[in-house]
Amino acid sequence: MKAVVFSKGDVTWSDRPGPEPGPRDLLVRVDAAGLNRADLLQKAGHYPPPRGVPEDQPGLECAGVVEVAGKAVERFASGDRVMGLLAGAAQAELALFDERLAMPVPEGCSLVEAGGFPEAFSTAYDALFAQAGLTVGERVLVTGAAGGVGMAGAQLAVAAGATVIASVRHPELRDAVAKLGANPVAPEDAFALGPFDVVLELVGGPGVAAALAALAPRGRLISIGVGAGSTVQLDLGALMHRRATLRGSTLRTRSLEDKATLAREMEKHVLPLLGAGKVRVVVEATYPFEKVAEAYERFETGHKFGKIVLTRS
Repeated sequence: MKAVVFSKGDVTWSDRPGPEPGPRDLLVRVDAAGLNRADLLQKAGHYPPPRGVPEDQPGLECAGVVEVAGKAVERFASGDRVMGLLAGAAQAELALFDERLAMPVPEGCSLVEAGGFPEAFSTAYDALFAQAGLTVGERVLVTGAAGGVGMAGAQLAVAAGATVIASVRHPELRDAVAKLGANPVAPEDAFALGPFDVVLELVGGPGVAAALAALAPRGRLISIGVGAGSTVQLDLGALMHRRATLRGSTLRTRSLEDKATLAREMEKHVLPLLGAGKVRVVVEATYPFEKVAEAYERFETGHKFGKIVLTRS
């Protein structure tokens, strides 16, 4: 089969051995696979995949059609449309899912959209609800809201009945964010609009300290991005005074059981919203797998709204 491969700093569409399904696995013919910042970090050697996953094959999410279902698979069959969050190697002609990590693609959702759904929406859902305990009527700040996780988090918070302030650096992207139901503002203006019950912090660096200072009493700050830096200086007095919670989160290295639990929560709470069009995957651009180098270059350029998705031609 063909797969996206990192080789001496280059990104190529190259031959690789096809995966062999086990009893509980689905062998999926991939129609679409989203790009994520984790892929860039892996390419740079800063974010190796868990043991057992090829270090030179990226991809945390994809969608396609089941070709082979293992003999112990109970929920899916050959021909079913599925999507899922993988630990790696999702950007390929064929991908291997444990059936517990797979989710059905709702009717009315294209496989291109589904290919960009699992990582962004699972990350945002886990951060906002499992970690921060977001409830109806709370005030939320999403930083870096024009990216994949940001646009997912803003929509999920709006769907939950929260008032959402969305920090968006580029002015020309703010109208698009507003159409998701959020209130877009410049990053330098966002923190003054607090206090916030929850901050979904996707940028890192100095913004973490500013977000902490903007929290309401018993506010929750969830940090899941380090694009602006992974080292920060915090005022512990502000944390104590607000009786606030500061948490960090990542999905890739979690156990199969933890990821399976999250997948079932996503099926229960988020897939109905996706199927009804109440949340959507915003796709900035698509590239055929054969032009994967161009797709990575576009992602690294930044200044985008939503997801970059690789597709089968």
